Amino acid sequence: MTKTAFIAIVGKPNVGKSSLLNKMLGAKVAIVSSKPQTTRTKIMGVLTLEETQLVFTDTPGFHKPHNKLGEYMNNAVGDSIGGTDAALFVVEPYGELNEKELELIKKFKQERLPVILAINKIDMVKEKKELLSRILYLTKSYDFEAVVPVSATEGAGVDELVDEMKKLSVESPHFFPDDTLTDQPERVLAAEIIREKILRLMDKEVPHGIAVSIEKMREREHKEILDVEAVIYCERETHKGMIIGKNGSMLKKISTFARQDLEGFFEIKVNLHTWVKVKDNWRNRDGLIHNFGLD
Repeated sequence: MTKTAFIAIVGKPNVGKSSLLNKMLGAKVAIVSSKPQTTRTKIMGVLTLEETQLVFTDTPGFHKPHNKLGEYMNNAVGDSIGGTDAALFVVEPYGELNEKELELIKKFKQERLPVILAINKIDMVKEKKELLSRILYLTKSYDFEAVVPVSATEGAGVDELVDEMKKLSVESPHFFPDDTLTDQPERVLAAEIIREKILRLMDKEVPHGIAVSIEKMREREHKEILDVEAVIYCERETHKGMIIGKNGSMLKKISTFARQDLEGFFEIKVNLHTWVKVKDNWRNRDGLIHNFGLD
């Protein structure tokens, strides 16, 4: 008898949702950065453990939007909650629940959704009593199916978390082949790998005004080489200069790190070419958001 559960991973920006998804899958399907709002669209990850298939949707961090792209990102969270069997609510070990987290809990109640609470970053917690008081505080807000302290970076508690989610699965055929990891097309994964390197290497507002489009992705005939051509779009000429860097130094660094990750992911030698172009105020332009696949 096969079982399936569709689970939305939700929480505020930068709590480690994508890191947790990657750790559960044992592979990198979502990019990770120390900057908030790294994830822009719904990314599906599939974990098949014998008869049980868990289908995760990694959503953007629920936040106060400042442009149309931000509105699309928040809508993706709401759509995910309404269309799944359960939710994995990821929080940090310290601090009050903010306005957006309380809004998520309100949605859980409206949908009467089974929710598992994952308290991430427990490697930051110095004393056990701090964690216990955190659990007491959080469980007053909702009747969670389970509360699991985890560390996405170190892997602590992740197996226990998966076991709890398996309990939410119901009798059903598997919706994906058992060896599937994600629903993301290869071009999207390649674009996200490049964007991750920009997020990691650059600071402040520039990374959030960036989109990456893969213009060409083709394996050479009779050769183990994958040709990839990518365009990095930014919103201002000044940003373009920063991305390229002095004598092309920053763009070269971005491309080198991206190529290494692409080769590791696709298991083939990669010939990567990148260009930088300006699309003024693209985050507020519906047509461009659609062209970049972010709606």
